[in-house]
Amino acid sequence: MKPASNSPLPGLSRVEGNYPWFAVQVRTRREASAAEHLAGKGYEWFLPLYKSRKPWSDRIKEFETPLFPGYLFCRFNPQDRLPILKTPGVIQVVGYNRVPVPVDEQEIAAIQTLVASGIPNQPWPFLSVGDKVRIESGPLRGLEGILTDFKGNHRLVLSVSLLQRSVAVEIDSAFVTSLTPSRASRAQRAAFRPAPAGI
Repeated sequence: MKPASNSPLPGLSRVEGNYPWFAVQVRTRREASAAEHLAGKGYEWFLPLYKSRKPWSDRIKEFETPLFPGYLFCRFNPQDRLPILKTPGVIQVVGYNRVPVPVDEQEIAAIQTLVASGIPNQPWPFLSVGDKVRIESGPLRGLEGILTDFKGNHRLVLSVSLLQRSVAVEIDSAFVTSLTPSRASRAQRAAFRPAPAGI
């Protein structure tokens, strides 16, 4: 399979004409071919992949699978999106009321950093609650996401809000710092809040 991005360095984005990233919905299992067609038209694209293991006859085989099945990301001028829509395999540009909505640049950058790191990751149910943390060391240093606990292991969940999709990567909780107070500490502070004067 082709690389996950046609940027000059894996996982690093090159801004062309300062156009934002958009999510492009494509037919399932046509993500890679749609990306190749977009590359042929000169567009910058990003198709994040992860390694999945599936039973294959008498053994387990490893496949590269899209992190967001049915979607890829592309930079383009939203006023000139007809060439995108005419690309084989493309269904539509994600947006509201037929108006394309850009994907948050930081969310794309976080997913690109994760893919470039080579650290095992996987799709994850979309999260919008939980403690937000920042990784302080290692190849993912500086990334921010939601810290969750799964089967005794800590995972950092990165999300693409527009698609309501997330991806999880296993991390050592010793390498993260909290950006939001935990629910317990918030409750503790509320319990010890001084009463207003005069009561």
